[in-house]
Amino acid sequence: MSSILIIDDEETYAKNVARYLAREGHETSTAATLSQGLHMFRDLSPDVVILDYRLPDGTGLEFLQQARNVQSDAHIILITGHGTIELAVEAMKAGADDLLTKPVALSALRDRIDALTQRQRASSRLKFFEAREREASQSILGESAAMQALVQRIERVAAVEGDGMLPPVLITGETGTGKELVARACHFWSARRDRPFIEINCAALPAQLLENELFGHERGAFTDARERKIGLIEAADGGTLFLDEVGEMDLVLQAKLLKVIEDGRFRRIGSVQEQQVHVRIVAATNRELELRVEEGAFRADLYFRLRVLQLNVPALREREGDAGLLARHFCEEFARRYRRPHLRLRDDAQVLVQAHRWPGNVRELRNVMEQAVLLAAGDLITPQDLMLPASAMHTGAAHTPPGHEPSAPASGSVLERMERDMLLNALHDAQNNVSQAARLLGISRDTLRYRMEKHQIRG
Repeated sequence: MSSILIIDDEETYAKNVARYLAREGHETSTAATLSQGLHMFRDLSPDVVILDYRLPDGTGLEFLQQARNVQSDAHIILITGHGTIELAVEAMKAGADDLLTKPVALSALRDRIDALTQRQRASSRLKFFEAREREASQSILGESAAMQALVQRIERVAAVEGDGMLPPVLITGETGTGKELVARACHFWSARRDRPFIEINCAALPAQLLENELFGHERGAFTDARERKIGLIEAADGGTLFLDEVGEMDLVLQAKLLKVIEDGRFRRIGSVQEQQVHVRIVAATNRELELRVEEGAFRADLYFRLRVLQLNVPALREREGDAGLLARHFCEEFARRYRRPHLRLRDDAQVLVQAHRWPGNVRELRNVMEQAVLLAAGDLITPQDLMLPASAMHTGAAHTPPGHEPSAPASGSVLERMERDMLLNALHDAQNNVSQAARLLGISRDTLRYRMEKHQIRG
């Protein structure tokens, strides 16, 4: 429950209030003067102060003026026998949360305290989650050239500001690469960091429910619409709306989303009046939207509008050296969480981490490291603790299909030669169709083109 300081020179009344609130589970203290109350306020840092207006050595307003100079989130309820509008205004200006007029029923005082402390707990939870989200947005780890380039691009995107609707951001990349983390960085590194960041997975809801979540509805819009509901677009006004898996959105909703992006206007379901919002749309997908457009499953105009600002999150296998860095980071994180502070990766385990291709990307690596931290027998994580395929370091070069002989000799590490052979195999199986080969490999078309240029493969 809450700690409560009662400042009142009527000893009997103060004791009765303290006794009643103590029975309700609160921790109570009493003071009879302004000076004593200020001293206890500084020492106890109470959650709530019940303050009489008239005290032997001053007034409740004087207490408020001095108390607000102390670093405290305490709620202060001022009680007076002669409540006036002028006094109420002065009390609120001085920092009182409420003004009650005597006589005050103990039950009414209890209800008011409960309401204030509930609000305080909700505010504390909100601050906690906001702080956690801010912290998460700062944890984009990577020393590879690909990640450094991505961070610089995020910073440029986050710096874009202007009047009205900002251009949307499209984040692409394979599953597990950290697209949500990039979306959070786009928000929390921007001037909108103190405004709402709201996210929704477009693949998690059927079209009708997703429309209701995004746009809200008016009372009576449909059978169960008993009251007006504010949609997520409206709730994110001034901030950022993150649409994960946007490639799965229904075509009808795509048209409505395009209107929001174009002019910042939308209608709640069942409304004839348009609402104006200023919200940045950040969308993410692991699908090839170009192919979705060709298939008729995604609107071309929405695709071209979304990709005004595009961020591609590289796969972990394309981030040279980052797998080891992330593995050590996750090892430390989970070692703290599960109280194994001395746990470390053995050298041969780090080599295995670097050699593995990580088809599930950073998400797979994180899960593997959590499992290893939980199951490691000693203070060193071994290759066996990682439970990766035994072929991770011993796979030989694949057969080069006829007609795809290298135009330049393969060079570099075994992994580079393996990667080149995988590209050649995929292109052979796809009959040199780059988009089809990218689908076979589970990577984006742009990524495949980049890797082909790196290995001097003609397509």
